[in-house]
Amino acid sequence: MEPELKKYLFDIKEAIDSIESFLGEDRDFKSCQNNKMPRRAVEREFGIIGEALTGILKIDQNISISSKHHIIGMRNRVMWGTIIRHLPKLKTEVIELLDK
Repeated sequence: MEPELKKYLFDIKEAIDSIESFLGEDRDFKSCQNNKMPRRAVEREFGIIGEALTGILKIDQNISISSKHHIIGMRNRVMWGTIIRHLPKLKTEVIELLDK
């Protein structure tokens, strides 16, 4: 196995371990949704997983990871949705606040 591929796989495993640790045994959606710190941590770890999967696919398109395209797609859709729906308004608000 190529060292870079092994590094990406290790990154994914570490991110999954972190997500499991952040969420604990309960895995209660409302608790996670209402607690900014673990929610942001989980979001960040999904970003790491998506980046690692993208890197893996550049090395080996045929690697046996069943959900690779779904996870990458989910991450990209969330990011794109935020770019389209929320960033323009955020930019306007920030500019207005800076101009005060």
